Amino acid sequence: MSAARARTPAEIHRRRRTRAHTCWNHLIVAPLWPKHGVNLGTLLRTCDAAGACLAVPRRSWVPEALERGNTLRQRTCVHWIEGRTDRWLDRQRQGGSAIVGVELTDESIRLADLPVARKRTVIVLGNEGTGIPPEGLERLDVAVEIPMVGTGHSLNVAVAGSLVLYKLAGLC
Repeated sequence: MSAARARTPAEIHRRRRTRAHTCWNHLIVAPLWPKHGVNLGTLLRTCDAAGACLAVPRRSWVPEALERGNTLRQRTCVHWIEGRTDRWLDRQRQGGSAIVGVELTDESIRLADLPVARKRTVIVLGNEGTGIPPEGLERLDVAVEIPMVGTGHSLNVAVAGSLVLYKLAGLC
């Protein structure tokens, strides 16, 4: 067995996309009830890494949070949600999207059992304090739980969303 060799930055760069993806809308991460701006910046970076888009409600503080969190300093794929999030989710479903929520429910499936997305999929995220509210839960096709063995009750929104995004994208 040979020793592992770290790739150089140039080798890593050659294997990646040569430019930012265009919005092909296969995977959309939707933190619809954001609480902390830092989580939005982290999710934006993860969306770029996985070739996904971010959908966020238009709130006064969100553009600044995304700007601060966009360490890539390039155009990113952000969809702005105007109006009620429940109506936005209804439009996504009517357009043929699967709606996957990250939440503990009686019917939740484990992250390990979540299949790769085969059609346009919206990943719905609540917030650390209250999770996904009832009007969001009733619109989910499937809820996903992320098993934990520690003492915490949940992961933060950015970490949970990133794990589910990578699983749905088939990158892990």
